[in-house]
Amino acid sequence: MDSNVNRPLTEAVVQEAAEVAAVAEVTATPIQSKEEVIARLQEINQQETPADKAELDSLKQLFYRLRNAEVEAARKAYEENGGNPEAFVSPKDELEAQFKESMGSIKEKLNALKAEEEQEKQDNLEKKLAIIERMKELAESPEDANKAYNEFKKLQAEWNEIKNIPATKVNELWKSYQLYSEKFYDLIKLNNEFREYDFKKNQSIKIALCEAAEKLAEEEDVISAFHQLQKLHQEFRETGPVAKEQREEIWNRFKAASTIVNRRHQQHFEAIKEKEQRNLDEKIVICEIVEGMEYDKMVTFQDWHDKTEEILALQAKWKTIGFAPQKMNTKVFERFRAACDDFFKRKAEHFKNLKGSMNDNLEKKKQMCEKAEALKDSTDWKATADILTKLQKEWKEVGPVAKKYSEPIWKRFVTACDYFFEQKNKAEASSRNVEQENLEKKKAIIEKLNTINQEGTSDKSGNIVRELMKEWNGIGHVPFKEKDKIYKQYRTVVDALFDKMNLSASKKKLSNFKSNISKETNLYREREKLVRAYDNMKNEIKTYENNIGFLTSSSKKGNNLVSEMNRKIEKLKADLELITQKIAVIDESIKE
Repeated sequence: MDSNVNRPLTEAVVQEAAEVAAVAEVTATPIQSKEEVIARLQEINQQETPADKAELDSLKQLFYRLRNAEVEAARKAYEENGGNPEAFVSPKDELEAQFKESMGSIKEKLNALKAEEEQEKQDNLEKKLAIIERMKELAESPEDANKAYNEFKKLQAEWNEIKNIPATKVNELWKSYQLYSEKFYDLIKLNNEFREYDFKKNQSIKIALCEAAEKLAEEEDVISAFHQLQKLHQEFRETGPVAKEQREEIWNRFKAASTIVNRRHQQHFEAIKEKEQRNLDEKIVICEIVEGMEYDKMVTFQDWHDKTEEILALQAKWKTIGFAPQKMNTKVFERFRAACDDFFKRKAEHFKNLKGSMNDNLEKKKQMCEKAEALKDSTDWKATADILTKLQKEWKEVGPVAKKYSEPIWKRFVTACDYFFEQKNKAEASSRNVEQENLEKKKAIIEKLNTINQEGTSDKSGNIVRELMKEWNGIGHVPFKEKDKIYKQYRTVVDALFDKMNLSASKKKLSNFKSNISKETNLYREREKLVRAYDNMKNEIKTYENNIGFLTSSSKKGNNLVSEMNRKIEKLKADLELITQKIAVIDESIKE
């Protein structure tokens, strides 16, 4: 008979299958709190059957995951209330003692049971060794074979009643048992009719076992099919031999059915490992995105707000990804949590430092208010207006102040500035006549543009419109109360004409740019500014494209991030094209 018959699976493979089955079972259990974890442990502790190690590991991971979530929530609340992150102390967990007590009690029982099982296996090994020794004596005594037949059958029955032995001895013992069983049957001198009956009975049993193994190929639960197959192997080993000419055929049939079940079992776990590896790869990408935050570029409140939204979106996406391989699952989570903790720690430090700078900004703005208040009654209109205008620019460059001071300090400053400029406007009332003349000129231009719009555009319309726009830009100020109204009328008719002439928004901007270019313009400085803007936009596009390559998401929030990045990229590319055309306009002007 084939020496591989009924070859047992290694204990490691069986253990792995059992653990995965337990994890699947635990995952389906709707345990959502630490109290439920402890209740389940106490239930396991009371049951007579031994506890499942995979379930215990899963419960332990769940308990500490919930515990860590509570600690993180407490830490966040502590920091949001102004607490020092370095002084944070995790709150004491009264349930942890109960958890450890229940877990310890279960482990004590498991250890005791394991010791009993090991001793039982050793005792069974000694019993089977004694049976083999006696079978060997009978198989090597051909003269007494017929008389010893009943004793031999009794030894076989005793062998089948003895179950667990050390896994390392299973193959060796089975080979010896099979060897002396076959040797005994080959020597025995029973009548042919009796031997045929025994062989046929064994053949019938083994064919039924083959059929049962073949049906397992259709079992949906591959884990259950695998365990059932082990029981069939045990029965196959315990069944006596068949006729010599049938042995190989029956064994090959049983082995073929076993191969199918074992292959499905292996493929099942390979699929799980492959999915876990994909989950790990996706989680590593998220870790790298968080770790790659460019903190030196986050200087404003909006910068930190945008990045915080991005971190929260990544955290939400993380929760949608399944488990990584067991050896890496905790490590990659700790890596992600450390990166997120670093971000929020840096954010807290930034706003802590910002609070100090806000006090400095408040002092600067108070001093600026005092300067504006000292100048508000000045009648040196030109010089004072320049000083106050410069102060207003400096005001914008000073950083923010605390919210409760922001509005009062601004009102104080703008009140002083407005008072001066109101007095200045009154003193310059004579200039209103000029502004009124400018208003009439601009109305005339609008009338001409409306006429072109009503009569329809031609090939020359573009040049005429641009000349009128250049003329508009050369006209001075109009009365302040008419400024917005007249400009709205102007923009409305210009936009309508540009639409008719099929000009894009970029072409409109380029046309305006060309109209505003004059000999007085510092073309070299303007070109240098455009080149800098071009380089900055290219770098910004590159940054977005790099980030979007990592940020693929099945969640709604993740998709929104990707869509927003794509929108920004397209707008930046359009702006790049416009800048390129503006640079070309300047280069042409320089040549002239």
